[in-house]
Amino acid sequence: MVLTAMPAPKSSFLDKVLGRIGRLDKEGLQTVVQRLARERSFLETLFNTIEDGVLVADETGRVLYFNQAVTRLLGLQHPSAEGQHVRSCLPELDWEKLAGFDRAGGPRITRHEFDVAYPRPRLISAYAAPLDGQAIGSSGVALILHDATEARQRTHEAIESERLQALTLLAASVAHEIGNPLNALHIHLQLMERELKKLTAAIQDGPAQTGAAGGKKSKAQTANHEAMENVQKLEKYLSVSRGEILRLDYIVTQFLQAIRPSAPQIRLASLNDVVKETLELLRPEIENRGITVKEKLARQLPVSPLDPAQIQQALVNLMKNAIQAMTKGGVLSVQTTPGVDGVVVSVADTGGGIPQEQINRIFEPFYTTKKKGTGLGLMIVQRIVRAHGGRIDLESHVGKGTVFRIWLPLYERVTKLLQARHD
Repeated sequence: MVLTAMPAPKSSFLDKVLGRIGRLDKEGLQTVVQRLARERSFLETLFNTIEDGVLVADETGRVLYFNQAVTRLLGLQHPSAEGQHVRSCLPELDWEKLAGFDRAGGPRITRHEFDVAYPRPRLISAYAAPLDGQAIGSSGVALILHDATEARQRTHEAIESERLQALTLLAASVAHEIGNPLNALHIHLQLMERELKKLTAAIQDGPAQTGAAGGKKSKAQTANHEAMENVQKLEKYLSVSRGEILRLDYIVTQFLQAIRPSAPQIRLASLNDVVKETLELLRPEIENRGITVKEKLARQLPVSPLDPAQIQQALVNLMKNAIQAMTKGGVLSVQTTPGVDGVVVSVADTGGGIPQEQINRIFEPFYTTKKKGTGLGLMIVQRIVRAHGGRIDLESHVGKGTVFRIWLPLYERVTKLLQARHD
């Protein structure tokens, strides 16, 4: 890439010195040298302060000067690197092409991008300009090296974010559209169950309405028995279908809640009441799995600012995970305690625990350790807790179980505004 630039103005000080160099005495020359030394020291300090690398090479490509940023970007060290060819430290740079531009003259600046692997992988954006400006001939090249790694990373992240946002909107639209046929299927399954109940009642009334002949009554009873078996099979099929539809509806609901979070409706409420209501909600599933519940709720637990519906949603996810992590006969422990400037609720199980290598990823979206998990439950829990200004942590031991603890503040966060100055 080639960029054009305006010629740089020459130093007025040097112009004056060169114009009267023959008339300067010893003291005048000493003054000039001292001033040039001060300017050199100033430029050295300036070049070593800037973050971009500055490297100067002569007309043959030998390194004459480089600042500390070049050492950081390319690993060059003083004084061993001075005198080396530019190709030895920047093999990706087309020196012959740069030298050709320098010899041709003209207001020309070239830009190059390349990756370097030493001292660490970086993307370097290099700007090259001839030292003699527009003059024809060759006097050397100045290279400005800019670390473009973070800029490229930000560009990639922006592109990935836009892509993820587009996919999220598409997925949300699809999930929303799936909800409509799911509702229709659920309604029609209920209608089919209702018709099966009518059919079952009709079959049960059938033998009493048959004739007195023994043979005909026997055939009717046989037919009714076969019909009842078929009805029972259909009831089982409908039960499985209803369960799978409810599971799919749960997945869709969780997905929509994950990608379209709602702000909590904060009010003063009792965390103990939320825990009790959650346990009652899950009581049938807990009893069906033969799990023992140990409930230990603090008696003097103060009320705290929270959204009861969202906190219940978080506790449902945690308790369901605990229930599913245990076999029959496990123990689900739920406890509330007052904490430092807050209240704490913990949910513990006696399941198999979470391996250490999985704990770091446990809150990532779509990461799950269950065969039929969505990988969204814990992400939703973490988002709800953070929206309340709280914290969530876990402690797990393989073969012993897992404990999740949620800390919620006693006081709602208030945004402090700066007072306006009245002059």
